[in-house]
This record gives sequence, C-alpha cells and structure tokens, in this order.
Amino acid sequence: MNRDQLQKFVQYLITVHHTEVLPTAQKLADEILSQNSEINQVHGAPDPTAGASVDDENCWHLDEEQVQEQVKLFLSQGGYHGSGKQLNLLFSKVREMLKMRDSNGARMLTLITEQFMGDPRLALWRQQGTTMTDKYRQLWDELGALWMCIVLNPHYKPEQKGFWLRQLRRWNGVDVCPLEDGNHGSELTNLTNALPHGPPGNPDSLTRPHRTVFTRAIEACDLHWQDPHLQHIITEDHYTNYCYHDNLNSSLFDARGWPLWHEHVPTACARVDALRSHGYPKEALRLAIAIVNTLRRQQQKQLDFFRAHKKELLHKGVTSVTNLEGWVGHPLDPIGTLFNTLMETGRGIEDGAAVLLDFSGSPGSGRRAEHPVLPARRFLEEGESFVSLAVETALIGLGQQRVMPDGLYAQEKVCRNEEQLLARLQEVDLDDTLVKIFRKQAVFLLDAGPYSGLGELLYRESVPMHTFAKYLFTSLLPHDAELAYKIALRAMRLPVLESTAPSGDLSRPHHIVSVVPNRLPRWFTLSHIETQQCELASTMLTAAKGDARKLETVLESIQKNIHSASHIFKLAQDAFKIATLMDSLPDITLLKVSLELGLQVMRMTLSTLNWRRREMVRWLVTCATEAGVFALDSIMQSWFTLFTPTEATSVVASTVMSNSTIVRLHLDCHQQENLANSARTLALQCAMKDPQNCALSALTLCEKDHIAFETAYQIVLDAAATGMNYTQLFTIARYMEHRGYPMRAYKLATLAMTHLNLSYNQDTHPAINDVLWACALSHSLGKNELASVIPLVVKSVKCATVLSDILRRCTLTTPGMVALHSRRNSGKLMPLDKAPLRQLLDATIGAYINTTHSRLTHISPRHYSEFIEFLSKARETFLMAADGHIQFTQFIDNLKQIYKGKKKLMMLVRERFG
Repeated sequence: MNRDQLQKFVQYLITVHHTEVLPTAQKLADEILSQNSEINQVHGAPDPTAGASVDDENCWHLDEEQVQEQVKLFLSQGGYHGSGKQLNLLFSKVREMLKMRDSNGARMLTLITEQFMGDPRLALWRQQGTTMTDKYRQLWDELGALWMCIVLNPHYKPEQKGFWLRQLRRWNGVDVCPLEDGNHGSELTNLTNALPHGPPGNPDSLTRPHRTVFTRAIEACDLHWQDPHLQHIITEDHYTNYCYHDNLNSSLFDARGWPLWHEHVPTACARVDALRSHGYPKEALRLAIAIVNTLRRQQQKQLDFFRAHKKELLHKGVTSVTNLEGWVGHPLDPIGTLFNTLMETGRGIEDGAAVLLDFSGSPGSGRRAEHPVLPARRFLEEGESFVSLAVETALIGLGQQRVMPDGLYAQEKVCRNEEQLLARLQEVDLDDTLVKIFRKQAVFLLDAGPYSGLGELLYRESVPMHTFAKYLFTSLLPHDAELAYKIALRAMRLPVLESTAPSGDLSRPHHIVSVVPNRLPRWFTLSHIETQQCELASTMLTAAKGDARKLETVLESIQKNIHSASHIFKLAQDAFKIATLMDSLPDITLLKVSLELGLQVMRMTLSTLNWRRREMVRWLVTCATEAGVFALDSIMQSWFTLFTPTEATSVVASTVMSNSTIVRLHLDCHQQENLANSARTLALQCAMKDPQNCALSALTLCEKDHIAFETAYQIVLDAAATGMNYTQLFTIARYMEHRGYPMRAYKLATLAMTHLNLSYNQDTHPAINDVLWACALSHSLGKNELASVIPLVVKSVKCATVLSDILRRCTLTTPGMVALHSRRNSGKLMPLDKAPLRQLLDATIGAYINTTHSRLTHISPRHYSEFIEFLSKARETFLMAADGHIQFTQFIDNLKQIYKGKKKLMMLVRERFG
C-alpha cells in the first residue's frame, strides 16, 4: 500500500474499533512523536502477518464456525465436486499448523472430527449394513493418524493430554464410530504399548474386541518421551556405547556401538511421524535411523535363527509362524513414514537452524540452536546414503512375511500401500550402491525361512509377494539374472489356494505370533492377487525368450502355482505373441511353452463352465497350426482329454480341413491326406460318442471319403432309435436330400416321425414345416413311400389344421412325379376313398371333431367368431369325403344338442351352418 492507502487504513481501523484501539493508538502516536522513544530507535516496523517468534507458542484466531460449516458442506457432497480433495487440504492445513506449533491445530482437528462423527451417513450405512466409500474411508484413516500425531506431541501439557484422551474416548464409545480395519473388528490385543519402562497399557483395550480409528491414539496417550535412551537417540549425533559405558546392554546398541530402539515398530514410527509433524525433522531422522538399524539387526537375528534350525523346520514342511500385524498396509504406515523421513532429509538440512528438543521436564520448552546441526551421518556405513537407507527400509518392509488381514478394506489397503511404496521406489535411479543393497536384501529374503515373505517356508495365509517380486525381478535382471529368477520363481506360489491346509506349530522367538491354522480365509482381493501373479509370470516369460532352460523352469512354475484357467490362458496368449513377433522367426521353444499352457487350459476347462471356452478352443487350434502339423495331429489324437465332441468336430476338425490351414502349413498332397484322415477319424469318434450334436458335422467332414461317409450314416441310423430327437434327424434328413440322397433322407424322415407328437392345439409348432417337408418328399418319391409315411403322420400328428394341410397337398398332384430314376406312374390323382388317403381323411375329420369339443370346454365370447371360422375349415375337410355333407350335418346337430346352454354361440352356428 502507498502512503495515502496506509493512512486511510489506519484511520478506518481506529474509527471502526475506536473503543478497543484508541488508547493504544494514542500511546503509539505519543511514542512516534517523541524523539528519544524506543520505537524511533528501530528501523522499520513489525510485520503483523509473520507470526510469533520461533520460541513463542503461537495461537492465531481460528474462525471455528467457518471450519465447521466447510467440513459439513464437504461431507454433505459425498465425495462429489472435489469435496474429498478439499477435506484433504484441511488435513494438510492441520499438519501445517502442527509444524508451526500453532496451538489451534488440535482445536481445528477437534472441530473437523466433531463434524465427521455427526455425519448422518454413518448411522445410515450401519443400519443398512453397507460399506463406506473407499475415499471416505481414507479420510477417516488420516483423521486417526492426525490424532496419533497430536497425542504424541513431545511438548504436550498434561492437562491437554487429559482433555484429548477424554474426547477420544467419547468419540470411540459412539456405536457408529468407524472401525480401524473397515467392516471387521480386529481381535488384536493392544500391540501399540510395547514401550520399555513405560506405564502399563489401559486394561480396557486389552479385552476390547473392536478397534476404532481412534483406538491407537487412545493407546498412544500412555506413551511418553522420558526414556533416557530415547532422549539420547533423539538429541545426540554421537550417541554410542563407547560414550556411555554404564549401559552396554546389547538391546540398546548393535555390534558397531550404534544405538537401537526396540519398540513395537508401528508405534516407534508413529513417534517419527509425530516429530516430523511437530517441526523436529532432525530428531525424527535420528530416531528413524535407530529404528532402521534395529530392523536390520532383527533381520540378521532371524536369518541366524532359521539357519540354526533349518533342518528341523524344513522337515516339518509347513509353518504357522507369521506376523499378525504387517507393516505395509498398517494404519500407521510405518514403512512409508521411515521411507519419507529418510528421503526428505536433504531438504531438511536446507532449513538452516533448527529447534532442538529439551527434555528437562519443563513442558513446552525449546531452545534455539546457535549452529545448524548436521543429521546423523555418523550412523551410515561407508558408501551408504540416506536414499540407500530409505530403499533398504522399503525392501525390508515389503519383504516382511505377514498374515493377510480380515476385511475388504484392510486387504485393499495392503495392495494400495504396497503399490504406493513401489511407485516411490521406481522414482529412485539404481546406482551400484543400490544394486548391492538389492542383492543383499534379495539373499536375505530368500534365506530367512518363515520370517520372510520369500523364504522357503510360508504360512498359508501370508500376503503374497507377486507385485514386490516383479519389481525386484526387473530391477535385478540386468545385474544378476540368476538371483532375479530365484526371487521371481519363489514368489510365484499362492499357498492359500492349495488344497492342503497347514498343521502343527514351530518353536519361535517370542515376538513372532503363532496363528491358529486351518481357518478358512476370506480373501476379497484374490482376483487382484491372481492378476499380479499372472503379471509376474508374464514378465518372466518375456525375459526368458531364447533361453530354453529358463523357459522350462518358468513353465513348470506356472503349471504348479497358477490355479486360474483364465490367467493361464492369458499367459499362453502372451507367450504366443512374444514367440511370433512379426520382425523375427518364431521362437520354437516359447511357442511350445504357449502350446503347453494352452493344452493345460483345455484340460482345466473341459468339465467346468467358462464363458471364454469357445475362444480358448479356437486359439489353441491357431497355436497348434503355428507350431506345425505334428502339433495339430497330436491334439486330434488326444482330443477326448482336451475337447468336447462338439468342439472337436465343429472347431478343431473343421479348421484342420480348411483351405487356409493347408496353405498356412505348406503341406504336400500326402501330408494333406494324412491330416484329413486324422480329422475324419476324430469326427467319427465324436459322432459315436455324441451323435446328437456331432453326427451332422461328421457327415459334412466325411463327404469326400465314401467309406467314412457310409460309416457316419450308419452311426446316425444306429443312434436314431434312442440317442437322437426328431429335430436332429429332420436336419440330417434335409442335409441328405441336399446332397442328393432322397431315399436316405426319406428313411431318416420316417425315423424322425416316430419321435414326434403334435397335440391338437400345437398349430404353430416348429416341427410342422419338417412334417410338411417329409410328406412332400414321400409324395415325390411315389405312392408306396406316401402310403408308408401316412400311418406315421396319423399316429404322430393330432393337430387338425396340419393334417388338413397335408391332405390338400396330397390331393393336388400325382405321387411320384419327381421320383428317382425319372420313374413315371400313370399320372392319376390318388383317390380319397381308398388307402392311404382314406386313413388320412378319417384322421383329419376325427381331429376336427376332437379339437371342437376341446375348444368348447373352455371358450369365452370373444373367441366365438374365431370358432365359427374354425368350423368353416372343418366343413371343407368333411366335404372331401363321399358322405361328408351328412357327417358334417350330424356333427353340427350333436353340437347344438350337447352345448345348448351356450345360446349365443349356438345361434351363431345356426346362422352359418343351418
């Protein structure tokens, strides 16, 4: 602002708040006008927006009403319009306030929490038994983590902590308070309070079955910062056992004399997060390094223990050793905290002078460092950096053998957290130092038995390592291919899908929890896990191209460990694509792997339903064609273990005999004939096994081989009596007529007629056209054939309109006009008063009489006119007989007598028929 604006600003400020600021304004004006006043000895003036000095406790004005309204509005939008992002920004603001040590941080979080607890959707979801959305669930996680940071403030006042604890317990007691692991209440006891020399945990939390998002913060209220060893770690860069000879306990220092910090790992990492959050980055770094050194030492101890007991453990073959609480996917994100702290160290150094903690006991005390303190570089090995330490920490955490948690949300969180860590790792460029760490950790993970997710022994319900192993594989492959393949092949297993459940127990160190075996797990993320397993296998197949030995090993691993036909099919397709790249000759070994996987898919899906089965069958034939004539012949020889008879004839044999296959394989005449013979043999075998569905295909495939065609026809005749229905027989009969075999078509049509039964009201039955075709065929062959088929028609068809249609057609033309061998008869029409048409006429009249009585049993007035038309058609048929007029008159008289109660209908009958 310029001078005029500043003057206006001051005058308005005094005018608006004259009662409050006028005395102060008068005093300041007097001091400015006095030459010797202190205010005139200083150049410039204080900046009112800069905040308090670094030593002061800050307390800015907080517009509580606005915060409450904002949170309420964002929650009411239910995740739409970027409300989740806005709430995350509010959480970031809280973290920023904590970092600046603004005492309003806790107050603001309290206001936010109250609004979250008052969200009406919580009660609704609980009532309906539905789950909250994933994004909303993550906001609750962040809320719990922030409270953890606040109660772990190193400079809290006891009365503040008591107030927070009462608040947290109040929220924790509300029945709609979200649980820590989503929908399921974890049965873990209080694992947070593992602090040595600390006060015992709250006994209530030892028995509480459900842990809410606030439980850890409540438990953290029992933690303190007064442990002398912890104080030394945090405040000193040169704290070793050589400086403190009075405490040479091996649990406090490692063999190099560097300090260790033994505490429940997530809790210890929560301390690191709290230190960072409250603006103590260097202290957080010192503690993080001590924790990482402790993890490394623990890893070495576990390796030594397993090596000492290896024979006995491997002899048992199973293990129930696992960690109930995994570090990756944990609500407190311990590995992420350590990783971020170590990775951000460089930026922490640039901050210049830092505030050091004073644990003298006076709450809120802090002193300004006169010189910037360099981070604890002393506790790094030669050539090691904070980045390499961060990477090693992530590898230790990701490789931890841990049990899959209960509940959909907790399981999804494990996957999400793992992917986030791997994404961070992928941002780091691998140099020689990091490659050494990768090698070291890979060997550790392979050799650490049940303590590693990649060890030889694995608890059945352990979190799989596929995603992590894929990252390790691609990272190590250019530097140590053998080690990369060892890791990837070891990680391929998925014991939760194996049929044998584990049993027994092992002796183990006290800090590893034994889990009761044989519990049926509910893995909600199994589909995602199997996809990751498939991705790992595909990565190995691609890398192993051209190496027959490795391809064979990878193939065995896939066949042993992957249990999903769809995923094996995907791998088969992947291998096929890699093997047949356009710019090079096909890789025969990889093509064989592809075919082998395809054959396994066929065997797996042969007796189970799979919506992609048809696509799988077609693809396998394509793959076998690419592999050569031997592969095609092989799948046809063993077709019954791979395909259904229908698939074998309609897809396999048909494709093999197609012109495109012959051209693709560059076959000579002899090879073509051999392949065709195999296909025809297959077709006949299928027709024998399933004549209903394969007979027609077999006939079609055998057309060019007389003996095979005759065999197929005989199979149809043999099966006609029992194994085939009229639709299939009529279809084959029409095929025979089309191929120029009318007598065979007639034979099959008569066999089909014996299976047919058309009742009086089935005048739209799909088989009517087949019956009419069969009669037309018989009529065209001659009087004898027609005479043979009419009794079958009379026996099978009871529908009057169909019978009258057949009768009319038979009387219009002379039988045998288009018979075989151009045989001509006398050209006379067949008489209706002699067999066979007399029998058909009587049956038709009988059908009309029966149908009339059936219709009249249940007839409504709206069907009267339709019934009269039906009687008109009946009269036409009656009149075809010599005494038809008399018969019809008698029939009408009978109707009038029997149904005289239906007066209106009988009146309509009299009007039309007299």
